[in-house]
Amino acid sequence: MDTTENKKIRKGSSDKRAKIIAAARDLFLSDGFDRSSVDAVAAKAGVSKRTVYDYYGDKQNLLLAVVEETSWAVLDMIKQGISDYLQEFEDLEQALILFCEQFVASANGSSDYSALIRLVMMEAANLPASFLEKLDKATEEGIIKRFTEFGQAGLLDVPDPEMATKHFSALTFLLVFNQPIRTGTLEEEQTKRIITEGVRVFLCAYAPHTVPNKNQPSY
Repeated sequence: MDTTENKKIRKGSSDKRAKIIAAARDLFLSDGFDRSSVDAVAAKAGVSKRTVYDYYGDKQNLLLAVVEETSWAVLDMIKQGISDYLQEFEDLEQALILFCEQFVASANGSSDYSALIRLVMMEAANLPASFLEKLDKATEEGIIKRFTEFGQAGLLDVPDPEMATKHFSALTFLLVFNQPIRTGTLEEEQTKRIITEGVRVFLCAYAPHTVPNKNQPSY
């Protein structure tokens, strides 16, 4: 049975975890994983080094927690984009472009998400393959489901929706995130060009042989 005292302890524990994650995320992004120490994370979070170890075990587990925490925000962005642009539309090409543009804008505006993506790529050796596979599957799940439905509706020819999703991501928003930039983010026009061309290449590969009428009901 829960007591008031236990609830307070859990709330405090949750608060500390959030502070540790935020501190680790900031340091990993600014200084890099290798150069960030548990001591520095503890100091920035305002907790003891022992608390960090008690909650996360070691720095690698802390990195996993940071990436996993961010992935929930990414899932929300993808779900929102699907809801806004891939549920009802008249032109599939335009819908896919708008979906990608919104996702990129949301990601770039969410605590340096694109920088975190680069960190994950650079620190792949510190992230178990099983963890990365699970993360990829979680972030791709919504798009895979929608592409499967597009295939059933005749809007796409996708014998392997999971592979189609990987191709789509690589040609569009992941390509934007992986572009070398000197300051800030890519110019809006450059981002739009990358996404538009990527969507068109994707549709060249996955459009059905018989193109559906654009005015038919959406699925």
